[in-house]
Amino acid sequence: MSSYRIHGATGEWEVVIGLEVHAQVVSNAKLFSGAATEFGAEPNQQVSLVDAAMPGMLPVLNEECVRQAVRTGMALNAQINAWSRFDRKNYFYPDLPQGYQISQLYHPIVGEGVIEVLLDDKDESTAKQIGIERIHLEQDAGKMLHDQHPSYSYVDLNRSGVALMEIVSKPDMRSPEEAGAYVRKLRSILRYVGSCDGNMEQGSMRADVNVSVRKPGQPFGTRTETKNVNSVRFIMAAIEYEANRQVEVLEEGGTVVQETRLFDPDKGETRSLRSKEEAHDYRYFPDPDLLPVELSDAFLDECRETLPELPDAKRHRYEQELGLSAYNASVLTADVTTARWFEELLAATGKAGPEIGKAASNWVISDLFGALNRLGRDITDSPVSPKQGADLLGLVADGTLSGTLAKQVFEIMLETGQDPGRIVEERGLKQTSDTGAIDKVIAEIMAANEDKVAEYRGGKDKLFGFFVGQTMKAMAGKANPQVVNELLKKALG
Repeated sequence: MSSYRIHGATGEWEVVIGLEVHAQVVSNAKLFSGAATEFGAEPNQQVSLVDAAMPGMLPVLNEECVRQAVRTGMALNAQINAWSRFDRKNYFYPDLPQGYQISQLYHPIVGEGVIEVLLDDKDESTAKQIGIERIHLEQDAGKMLHDQHPSYSYVDLNRSGVALMEIVSKPDMRSPEEAGAYVRKLRSILRYVGSCDGNMEQGSMRADVNVSVRKPGQPFGTRTETKNVNSVRFIMAAIEYEANRQVEVLEEGGTVVQETRLFDPDKGETRSLRSKEEAHDYRYFPDPDLLPVELSDAFLDECRETLPELPDAKRHRYEQELGLSAYNASVLTADVTTARWFEELLAATGKAGPEIGKAASNWVISDLFGALNRLGRDITDSPVSPKQGADLLGLVADGTLSGTLAKQVFEIMLETGQDPGRIVEERGLKQTSDTGAIDKVIAEIMAANEDKVAEYRGGKDKLFGFFVGQTMKAMAGKANPQVVNELLKKALG
């Protein structure tokens, strides 16, 4: 990893970063109730009596949420604790009806693990291991709405009780880029596992960002925590601003205060929310309404067996079996939807190995991604199906289409949604290897460019490309390039 340093008046400073990522568990029901979890419902329409903390209501643990947390821990090569326990975290806030949050402080369900990140997708030597401290399950609070009325605030309890995994990293990151790579990789793994949809815009994945600075080699400095940052770009911006702010405070002779801060994305800065002295005493104690969670060997085996091929394993397989470059393999495996689309494309070709793998990966990354970016779509909304993409690649492989014609056909596919074979037949776009027709065109071009023929024969070999271009242009790109090259060499030689 490249070194990131802040250059101050008193020398270089190093930034130390740890992240607490809150990931909403994919589940049809909440952590301790049967209320729905679907995003976008009208306020207070997905609230059970448990979520609203009605008297006498008791929580019942959702087994699916436990399963998803365990599978996530396994995907992060983490220790799975067969015995864990829920605690009450006591604080009072309008969107927390119980007056406490059910969480896991002392005995989390998942212990230490590790994530490997790449700062540069083209260079595997930039790999770095980021430690995971723990993953614990907890229930989310509700949501306060402050902009609905000038004099009042409203409470929406739809999120109250939704299951969260809090994934706590070790303070192993040393730059905004490393933190960005960590969050992207974590999001990728969660989406592969299916335990969190990773939709940061909807709040189903957000991070508390812990930042401190120190002179290289010195003990850790005092950290601040910037709460609820909901995009990779904002996380990196918050780190950069906060690290520079702390350096400025220290170099002016001040002291960094351990406090909670908020990030303002409009101004690109953090600001104080509350200081350590004002922080709550949460008075944790074991929740008396919930038994400890004990996981059987059979349950753990079931969780392990349901894990998919994860991004690192898939990337290495693409490199080894398909001969893809490190960059292409990283791009195609970074998101599970892209990887699935690419797998369907490969399966539809009916072929295997480096030849089809390289051709397919180059087409997806260059042509398909370029078109989707132009259209403002993602691969889940692609106007071209994996089967259609495979058919197009097949027409190139068997010589029916040249590269130039394939691009024309692809553009028509994007506009019409038609299959490539039909487009080729209806529009007469088939590549020709008719040597007689090509020879005739070559003869006409040579007759019209006698001076260049003489220059080529006199030693200007680079003019060969000129003759190739003229021939392909005259044949509207339908001539087989290999045949054109062979016939031109013969005619010019």
